[in-house]
Parts: sequence; C-alpha cells; structure tokens
Amino acid sequence: MSRLKLPTLALVSLVSVLPASAALKVGDKAPDFQAQASLGGQVSSFSLAAALQKGPVVLYFYPAAFTPGCTTEAHLFAEAVGTFHQLGATVVGVSHDDIDKLNKFSVSECRGKFAVLSDSDQAIMKAYDAVLAAKPQLANRTSYVIAPDGRIIHTFTDLKPDQHVANALAALRLWKAQAGKQPAP
Repeated sequence: MSRLKLPTLALVSLVSVLPASAALKVGDKAPDFQAQASLGGQVSSFSLAAALQKGPVVLYFYPAAFTPGCTTEAHLFAEAVGTFHQLGATVVGVSHDDIDKLNKFSVSECRGKFAVLSDSDQAIMKAYDAVLAAKPQLANRTSYVIAPDGRIIHTFTDLKPDQHVANALAALRLWKAQAGKQPAP
C-alpha cells in the first residue's frame, strides 16, 4: 500500500507544477469565427472555417503586441512558419489590439509570415476561454491546434512564450502520423 502512495504523490506533485490548461479540451469542437486580420501590414478578413478547408490551424492567443513575451513568441512562430506550412498548417495569432497596431506588429515582429487577428471586443478570446484572469482586458497566452474537421487536437496555456511553437509542432506531427495510420474508408 505504501508503495502505491509514493508514485501517486509524485504524480500529484508533477501535475501541480504543470501550466494550467485551457477550458476547451482536446476533442472539443473549436468555435467558428471571422475577424479582421493583418498579414504583412495588409488588412483582410480571416475565417476559421475557410482556413480549416485548407488544413489544420494553429491558433495562438497572446496578451499584447510589442510586449517582450509577445514579441519573442511572434519571432518564434515566424521562424517556424515554414515547418508549419510543410505540415499543412496555417498559423494565426490573436490579441485584443486594434488593427492599426497589428499592421505594424505583423510586419516587424511577425515578419510578414503569418496573420494576426484583432479581437478588440474579446469575442474570440472568450469563446476559446483565453482571457487572462489577472488582466481580463488581455488574452492569456494559449495555443490551440485545430484539425480540419474543426476538432481541437492540442491545447497549451503558459505565459512563458518559449514552448508554444515546439508543442504545437509536436501535436501536428503526432496528428499527421496518426492520420496516416487510419484505414482507408
């Protein structure tokens, strides 16, 4: 009996130091949305449904453009966008910032490699439970990977920006590997 308690305590200790998870879970249907987007300083409309017709979508929320962590995260996604594209995925970032600020952020920090969406009314953040509890006007740093069928296949929340790209890439690779093992209909 005491042998069983030690591993259980170790597991409980490990779980307590892991980052909090988002309310939307793997397997949940991703809420559909449309938003104003900026890619390389050019404004357009983004539709999740339309993007999913092309392949998986990596949807990442960040607190505010031009802050240190958000700049780091944008750089990391920009550096990896070619790998995301090789896996068939579209990358989009979401914050509460207005489109004028995002036009600048999309050029300088995202390096024109992926779109950033303006969620000034927080409708998307709320639908994805990505509101930062300590500062509810901002998004929490949460990443989702959404399969083409609209189901969430990965979610990760951590204010530190350094693991979001690696985790999203790992989730996409696993999903592609598992999709390749499915028997033909």
